[in-house]
Amino acid sequence: MTIAAVDQGTTSTRALVLQPDGNATVIKAVEHRQIYPRPGWVEHDPEELIANIRACAEAVETLEALGIDNQGESCLAWNAETKEAVSPVIVWQDSRTAAVVEGLKRDRAEAETLARAGLPLDPYFSAAKLAWIVEALPEAKRLLVKGKLRLGTTDAFFLDRLTGRCVTDVTTASRTSLMNLETGQWDAELCRLFKVPMEALPEIVTTTGDFGSLSVNGRAVPVTASIVDQQAALYGHGCRNAGDAKITFGTGAFALMVTGEKVLRAPDKGLLPTVAWQLAGEKPVYALDGGVYSASAALNWAKSLGIFDSFDWLNALEGPPALENGLAFVPALSGLACPHWDRRARGVWVGLSIDHGPADLMKSILEGVACRAAEVIGAMQNLVPGSGPLSIDGGLSRNPYFLRFLAEVLERDLSVSSNAELTGSGTARLAALACGTTLGGRGPAMAITPTKPRGALLATFAEAVKIARSWPH
Repeated sequence: MTIAAVDQGTTSTRALVLQPDGNATVIKAVEHRQIYPRPGWVEHDPEELIANIRACAEAVETLEALGIDNQGESCLAWNAETKEAVSPVIVWQDSRTAAVVEGLKRDRAEAETLARAGLPLDPYFSAAKLAWIVEALPEAKRLLVKGKLRLGTTDAFFLDRLTGRCVTDVTTASRTSLMNLETGQWDAELCRLFKVPMEALPEIVTTTGDFGSLSVNGRAVPVTASIVDQQAALYGHGCRNAGDAKITFGTGAFALMVTGEKVLRAPDKGLLPTVAWQLAGEKPVYALDGGVYSASAALNWAKSLGIFDSFDWLNALEGPPALENGLAFVPALSGLACPHWDRRARGVWVGLSIDHGPADLMKSILEGVACRAAEVIGAMQNLVPGSGPLSIDGGLSRNPYFLRFLAEVLERDLSVSSNAELTGSGTARLAALACGTTLGGRGPAMAITPTKPRGALLATFAEAVKIARSWPH
């Protein structure tokens, strides 16, 4: 039986299958356009994403079942009858609703979103984007009046269009700011607060189950799992018990820690409770979420400035930490997420001198990302003690200097997966589980053990963060 995953991400769509050793084989990958109609706006073409999902699924031979993971907070509107999109996909990175969100903060609405959805007010989440669609697009208003409007995250659109089931799974719904974490259903007060018509939203269902069938090369293939990408990665990492945690270092860095069957709230620490997954017929499993907006994005920014021109050069960096010699970089290039949640913070170098060269600057950037990740993991460990090595993946996990410094500043062992497709792997494993089949584990991993404790450097980094947050803007 071939059970595959379609990983529909921010920059590409990929189909993969798992091998017996737990590693994944990518069968097909298709990139899609990033559309920037105005500063701060980021969009995708819904029809392009649909075509890419179809193409990826059709590339898998003898496909028997499928799981699909999605971008999370990216959302759109479509016609309930024709299933045609009536808006672009507004991507999670989009900040067009920043002014609205700031207005809600001034009205002290954040206490309500934290209490009900477990989320702070931020344009990152879907609710304000969905409200913008209803307010700004005449076709959406017309369909709403006729009772034919559908609003939701991309997963609901994909499923409604491809399988005929207008549903969203509980993990994705938990990222909208519209779902009540305690009930696992849409919250009427949150919908009123954001001005999102609840009747236009999809039904919330479990992560595994019957999501209908997708026509693949003339055959009906059941979709048995649907999940948001970072939660899929958490499952793919093999995290199952309270205290198990992972960080994916991509454009940003996304940390999740399993907390068990109870919602664990820690707004004072900037940590967000979320649903990790909910298997069919079982209670939901919860997690704590903490994000760093700029990880690999900070490296790409530095490369665009000409500070370095080769990742081979970057991977060969060695020597004592720049932070140990008084040079710090705070990667707040898009503000600070967990535990600060301060969009106004600015990236800063502190301690520059004429003696510093490109190697010092790049070490400080790598260290800054590692320190930001350590802030998040430290906040989590204060609530739930970590169990075993911290599991990490993503592009930065291939940089030896970064790995060494991260282990040392965390003063904790790391487990670095050789499987570069843990998001899709988690999705495939969940899809297989729904079919009564168990697929292989996460694949081989490299152990990184700290040789010198450097946790004390976090106090120095914290002083730089204060400057980043207080700098005039």
